[in-house]
Amino acid sequence: AGRGSASCRPWPAPSVELRVSCKHLLDRDALNKSDPCVVVLMQSQGQWMEVDRSEVIRSNLNPVFAKVFMVDYYFEEVQKLRFEVYDIHGHSSIGTHDDDFLGGMECTVGQVGGRCGGRAARSALLPGPLVTSEEISGDNGFVELFFRAKKLDDKDLFSKSDPFLEIYRINDDGSEQLVHRTEVRFVKNNLSPIWEPFKLPRCLAVSSRVQCVVFDYDSRGKHDFIGEFYTTFEEMQKATGGNKVGVQGGPRRPGAGRFSSIHRVYSFLDYIMGGCQIHFTVAIDFTASNGDPRNSCSLHYINPYQPNEYLKALMTVGEICQDYDSDKKFSALGFGAAWPGHPHPPLPTGIQGVVESYQNCLPKIQLYGPTNVAPIITKVARVAAEEEKSKEASQYFILLILTDGVVTDMADTREAIVRASYLPMSIIIVGVGNADFTDMQVLDGDDGVLRSPKGEPVLRDIVQFVPFREFKNVSGPSADARPSASVSHAVKQED
Repeated sequence: AGRGSASCRPWPAPSVELRVSCKHLLDRDALNKSDPCVVVLMQSQGQWMEVDRSEVIRSNLNPVFAKVFMVDYYFEEVQKLRFEVYDIHGHSSIGTHDDDFLGGMECTVGQVGGRCGGRAARSALLPGPLVTSEEISGDNGFVELFFRAKKLDDKDLFSKSDPFLEIYRINDDGSEQLVHRTEVRFVKNNLSPIWEPFKLPRCLAVSSRVQCVVFDYDSRGKHDFIGEFYTTFEEMQKATGGNKVGVQGGPRRPGAGRFSSIHRVYSFLDYIMGGCQIHFTVAIDFTASNGDPRNSCSLHYINPYQPNEYLKALMTVGEICQDYDSDKKFSALGFGAAWPGHPHPPLPTGIQGVVESYQNCLPKIQLYGPTNVAPIITKVARVAAEEEKSKEASQYFILLILTDGVVTDMADTREAIVRASYLPMSIIIVGVGNADFTDMQVLDGDDGVLRSPKGEPVLRDIVQFVPFREFKNVSGPSADARPSASVSHAVKQED
C-alpha cells in the first residue's frame, strides 16, 4: 500500500533482484586502475532520487558487484531507473562530488525485468553497467550457509593470506552469476578461515549448482587465486545431514561448504489458512510528550464523555484484530513511564479489559521517556521465536504500538524489526496526535526496503504505519477511508 494506484492492488507486488556488472570501464587513475561504485537512482515526481549504492571494488575495470538491489515491480507503473558508475577516490562511497563519472545507463524496471534472460541493454553512455534481474516471489524462504577452509596456500611473502570467498551460481546456459562475496575485513592473516554465515533466497539457491572460489585479497585489486570447488546445495545438505559438517576439500578444493538449514518463510495468510493461533499485544506510549493526563489538552486525558485519542485508536484497531484471535485475549504493555515499585506482568485480557487497565494505571504512573520501542519489539519477538521452535507455523504474533511521536531509538528499532522479520510476527504502528510522523514512514518499508544499521534488509515487510489523524474525522460510505480498512490491510497483507 501507499503507492498511488498500486494501493488498490489485490495481490502483493513481486520483488525483483537487480545485479550489476561492468566491462571495460574508463581508467581515471594515473598510477592505478579505477575504483568503481554503482549508484542507483529512481525517478519520483520528475526528480531523480538515490535509492541505494554498491560496494567499492578496488582497481578493477571489469567489476562484478556483489550488492543486490531489491525493487518492487509495479507493472502498471513506469518505474524509471538510472545506474551511474563512479571512480571513488576516498576510502568510502559517501558522496560523489569529487569522484569521476565512468558511465551509466537509464532503463525502466519493466525493461530490465521483462527482457529475455532479464538483461537490460546498455545506454549510449558507454562503457556502462549491465543489469540483470530475477524475480523473487512465490517460493519464499531462505537458505542459511556457513563456509570454512583449512590449510590454505600462503600467497603473501611477509604475512599470511587474507582469504575471501566468492559464490557463483551456474545457470542453465552455463553462465556464472555472483550471488555472494565475503568481506575481507572479517578474515585477515588466516589460512584456516571461518567466514561469516549468510543467507540467500531459497528460490535462488536450492536447485542451483555453485562454484566456490577462494582468493587472497590484494588492495590493488590483483587478488591471488587460491582454489575452488563445485557443488550443489543439495549435495551440501546430504553431506551434512543437517549438521554443520562440510563438503571436504582437496588440492583444488580448499573449502568446506557448511549447509545449515533451509527455512520456509510463512506469510500471514499461510498461518491463517493453517489454523494457527493469533497472539495480539498492545503497547501504549506513556512518555511525557503526551502531556499531563490531568490536563484536557493531553492525549491521555480521560474525558468522561468521550474517549481520548489513544482509546479511539485502541478500540478501532482492536476490533479488527480480535477477529483473528480465537480466545479474544490480548496482552497489554506500556513504555516510557516511571512506575512506582515494580509493575506486575500483564495478564491476557479482551479489548475492554485493556481499556480498563489503561484507565486504571494512568493515575498511578508518571509520564516520562524516552520513546524507545525496540525493547517492546524484542520482547514480543523473543516469545515468537520460542513458539516457532516448538510449533512450526502454528502461532502468529501481532504487535500494536500506539505512540505520539517519532521513536528515539531508531537504529535499535530498525535492528529489532530486521530480526523480527524472520519470525511469525507483524507490527502495526499507529501515530496518535499531530506530531510530524515523516520519519516513521521509514519503518513501514513502502518506499524502500528497510535495513538494519549494518545494511541487512528485512526478510519480509512486517511493519505498517498508520497516522490516526488521517482517518479519525473521515465519515461516509468509503471503506478505504476508514481506519479499520487501513488497519485491516495491515493485518491481512501478504508479508
